[in-house]
Amino acid sequence: MNHKLLREIPKVDELLKNDTLERLGSRIPGQIITQAVRQTLEELRKEILSGAVEEMPSVDDLCGRAAALAARNDQPSLRPVINGTGIILHTNLGRACISDRAAAAAQAVAQSYSTLEYNLQAGSRGLRYSHVEELICRLTGAEAALVVNNNAAAVLLILSAMAAGGEVITSRGELVEIGGSFRVPEIMEACGATLREVGTTNKTHLRDYDRAICEKTCALMKVHTSNYRIVGFSETPSLADLVELGHQRGLPVIEDLGSGCLIDLNPFGIHGEPTVQDSVRAGVDVISFSGDKLLGGPQAGIIIGRKDILKKLKAHPLTRAMRVDKMTLSALEATLRSYDAGVAGQEIPTIAMLSATPDYLRGKAEALRTLLNAAGVEAEVVPTEGQVGGGSVPTQLLPSFAVALSGGKKNLDELEAALRLGMTAIIGRIHKDRFLLDVRTLREGDFETIVRCVVEALA
Repeated sequence: MNHKLLREIPKVDELLKNDTLERLGSRIPGQIITQAVRQTLEELRKEILSGAVEEMPSVDDLCGRAAALAARNDQPSLRPVINGTGIILHTNLGRACISDRAAAAAQAVAQSYSTLEYNLQAGSRGLRYSHVEELICRLTGAEAALVVNNNAAAVLLILSAMAAGGEVITSRGELVEIGGSFRVPEIMEACGATLREVGTTNKTHLRDYDRAICEKTCALMKVHTSNYRIVGFSETPSLADLVELGHQRGLPVIEDLGSGCLIDLNPFGIHGEPTVQDSVRAGVDVISFSGDKLLGGPQAGIIIGRKDILKKLKAHPLTRAMRVDKMTLSALEATLRSYDAGVAGQEIPTIAMLSATPDYLRGKAEALRTLLNAAGVEAEVVPTEGQVGGGSVPTQLLPSFAVALSGGKKNLDELEAALRLGMTAIIGRIHKDRFLLDVRTLREGDFETIVRCVVEALA
């Protein structure tokens, strides 16, 4: 053990008087700087004890380390990252990126008073859901609409209002578990409703629903298995047939549509994903879906359907507990206006990423590679595959292109960590001994930042 070196470790106050840290005090709170100095000195002590350090670093070097640590610690916990994973709706990274139009709308109402519950024409109290209800109905063809804070809340509200104390018939093959281990049967139980499972995991017939109907039945329920698929020897009744049965037996049909797509994704090579309009045309009585998945807006649960049922939902006590705030409503309204104007593909990042062509993505990757090469970084363009993510379209991969980096003097794990822990966090993935940045989820406006961060990470 090097006792002499331990005695030479400078005191906290000595480093705090250094010009580097004193200048930093104009931008970063003093307690964060002091904590960073203590942490730096503690790490130095450990390095000396382990034998990793045999010569005392200069005061300027220690202050530089502390300043860098203080700057990192001063970063907000919830902050932007650059997504190079190729997963468009990356749940851990916040799912959908909202459009510039939606972000501007949310900022505008966040920084001022607003018409959240005020009717300017009448000069009296208004309804917060009126800002989006007409738009949602026009886009989907539904009679009425309501917005809550997410789709799980939407399902909870629907079942609580329509099926408490009764039974809801659902196919065994649709007993979905969503993120965070929340399961349809458990949600149903929390609502005071009883789940009546019919059919088998891979096959459910219309007659299974018909035979299960009894005096306790409150509704038939269809759950879109957006985060998994049953393929092969499988069968389920069509939505139209289920609706016909429900209406013949005087029962409402509920559909948890999950991802909530408003446009046909087939032209983008994504098949089998139903649209909200399909369900409305099939005559489903109540439909719920997410605002922050394939819709490409803020997190929300959107409920549409018959006026009489929606009136009941709006009056339910849980609705207030699940209501959305002014920023969510304004961002959602702006997102829906992009669809209404026919410019969703140009304005909404999720739709733009889904619709990006292979030629466009290759050109985008070549542009980033060129910038990296010009900065002295070895990089090449490679074909890869991404995902829609967010529990949507689970069986289909999206062909894409990525910029592949070698670790240089660092191994790939060290490179990944350096990019992830930098002042601007960059998240990529390691595949076949290369670090990949899939350009489908990268913004060209971030290319210069990416180049700078990669150069720093490789240094």
